Amino acid sequence: MSKKQSENYLDFVPVMNPRNSWSQDEEGTVTIHMVHEGFYDKLAQKLFHTPRVSHIQLDEYGSFLWPRIDGQQSVGRLAQQLKEHFGEEAEPLYDRLVQYMQILRNNRFVLFRGKDKVKP
Repeated sequence: MSKKQSENYLDFVPVMNPRNSWSQDEEGTVTIHMVHEGFYDKLAQKLFHTPRVSHIQLDEYGSFLWPRIDGQQSVGRLAQQLKEHFGEEAEPLYDRLVQYMQILRNNRFVLFRGKDKVKP
């Protein structure tokens, strides 16, 4: 069995990417503030007037999860918390959560300890 096949996504530990900041409103909705700093980002800002900061508002599930991503809890533990809070509404829990975490990682909102370069 290859290493990739033996890895369990639920054991991964997500860490918020320190390049982004976030806020939470009175209703508990989380907004991630993503600063565009790269060369191509600056070029696009000058040529196409794209924003320097994007504000990404998370849905109810994401807003519940985001403050719990502390660099200590695994995806599996976060899944348990989702199940406890939302019950059957969260189903199919694991498929949805793994896909959601992949989206967060692909957009560099989270990194995975042991997989990505994460400062301790």
